[in-house]
Amino acid sequence: MTRASLDKQPHEVAAMFDDVAERYDLTNDVLSLGQSRFWRRAVTRAVEPCAGQRVLDLAAGTATSAMPFVEAGAFTVPCDFSLGMLSEGKKRHAWMPFTAGDATRLPFRDDVFDAVTISFGLRNISDVDAALREMLRVTAPGGRLVICEFSHPTWAPFRTVYAEYLMRALPPVARRVSSSPDAYVYLAESIRAWPEQPALAGQLQRAGWSRVAWRNLSGGIVALHRGVKASAGARD
Repeated sequence: MTRASLDKQPHEVAAMFDDVAERYDLTNDVLSLGQSRFWRRAVTRAVEPCAGQRVLDLAAGTATSAMPFVEAGAFTVPCDFSLGMLSEGKKRHAWMPFTAGDATRLPFRDDVFDAVTISFGLRNISDVDAALREMLRVTAPGGRLVICEFSHPTWAPFRTVYAEYLMRALPPVARRVSSSPDAYVYLAESIRAWPEQPALAGQLQRAGWSRVAWRNLSGGIVALHRGVKASAGARD
């Protein structure tokens, strides 16, 4: 199954996230059995935010993912294509510069950010390759990209168990805690359809990112992919 076979247009995906915005963070904590907080800490360590840096957090939702960067002193722009998510985030953090934006056509100048990051949102973008190129465009030379995304467990027996959890256990749990449980059926399908770790690394390289690497979290349930925008004249 491919990303396109999930049969949702970008506006439909945005509407889906609008529907789950209010309880999205709670639902994620429950469905991940608390692992989402560990994954966020891993992202923060990979981004290495510090005072004076500019960080773009894509698919930022309500800005839960952006707060560690802010707390480290980085100027952080939470960006999302779901107006419902942005509205909910603005209620919680009125002072943050929430920005509506399509990751395939980002509303920022070239070479602006020291780091660009996206957590659990890349697989919901209609054209991943275009998004990776846009992230490269807005990143300053020498800047970095950090992608945290659901992936594929590396141990075959566990992979089977995990697939069963996604398609059998996740929807009933979502019905108990989510404001829009049908959305989580789509999310489970999108996880199963997502490329494996080496394939995504190849996409980053083809988009122009250098020093591409990844590491698995929670046995490969999640993978952290990283890349660097090469300075002018530098070789990979």
